[in-house]
Amino acid sequence: MNCRRCESPLQKPGDYCLTCNTANCDAVVVEFRRDRATLTMLDEDEIVGETIVTTLPEPDEERGNVELRNFAGRVADEIQRKRPETVYAAARRDESGGTQGTPYDARDALRETKAQVHYEFYRVTGDDIVQSVLDRRGERSLEVVETPPREKIGGTHSTLIGGRKGRKAIALVADHPHVKKIIPGPIDAGGTGSRTSLRAKVTRADDNGNVRLLLRDGSSVQENRIVTTAMDRETGEWVRDDLNEALREAELQES
Repeated sequence: MNCRRCESPLQKPGDYCLTCNTANCDAVVVEFRRDRATLTMLDEDEIVGETIVTTLPEPDEERGNVELRNFAGRVADEIQRKRPETVYAAARRDESGGTQGTPYDARDALRETKAQVHYEFYRVTGDDIVQSVLDRRGERSLEVVETPPREKIGGTHSTLIGGRKGRKAIALVADHPHVKKIIPGPIDAGGTGSRTSLRAKVTRADDNGNVRLLLRDGSSVQENRIVTTAMDRETGEWVRDDLNEALREAELQES
């Protein structure tokens, strides 16, 4: 592939051109499995290339941790070569049994890669995640909120249930670029007692694209209002899917 601006040859499809400082893709879609990551480069609605990064999962936890960081680092390097505006990612469960018994899975690879890059990073779902992204990008883009996460939390109720895990769930939601404000609600402690640890779930979007974060800790329930930059129910569902996937990856929600 050659640079679309100066025609200089690129080492890999979608690479940023260092000759004329031009990006040759604006998004990267990454599908993680435990033993490989498939990166698809997009330029608007066109697929410009694909790269696969592989690894050999280690069954030992200590060596597996090193191997995971190295694997994520190689994926992060591939993303950095493109300098995209946005990264979309999904973690797939291993169904072949070939990587079962390893201490880390595809979700760990996704989280570690996200920690090593500094781009807008969205989780996507669906059988064909590249097509899901193309469908999403065909709609009007959502506004990105630059407000620091801590400043997004307001309202008259400041107490959160679930202790450290409850605060972690709120912080995770507040960190989303399409969340404008979180308004914690009152705590209802009148439910049936349960030994289940804190669980978090984002409800379906309303007509304005806003959602609610339900926190359940034993018999206590708290409903927190989430104001988003979505403009309708459909785009609100995109934000909801992102948030629920993030909560699952943080082990705050049932898989």
